[in-house]
Amino acid sequence: MSTIAIDVKTHYLAAQSDPDNGQYVFAYTITITNQGEASVQLLNRAWRITDADHKITRVAGDGVVGEQPHIAPGESYSYTSGTVLATPIGTMEGHYGMIHADGSKFEAKIPSFRLAVPNILH
Repeated sequence: MSTIAIDVKTHYLAAQSDPDNGQYVFAYTITITNQGEASVQLLNRAWRITDADHKITRVAGDGVVGEQPHIAPGESYSYTSGTVLATPIGTMEGHYGMIHADGSKFEAKIPSFRLAVPNILH
């Protein structure tokens, strides 16, 4: 069985945001590490994005940033993407649809992580 580790780092993009018009832009960098013994490929992703007003946006599609990377045992794949919230705080969570080299499919859960304007939470 594959063991996938997912690490997330988030950044608020103040220069691209417009708080007066309810636009808070965030970037997130995700590193996916294959801790298993066989190669895997990321096929698709599904996100659940929730803002502070409890508005939920679902996003799904093939690959990530236009790629469907193969990740060998012990290797990592990183990418950066972004999202826009109507509130200064929100969360994201979801999963990646993955496939083993033998053709068996599985889901790698993306734990919930917070998007927040710096110093908004005291």
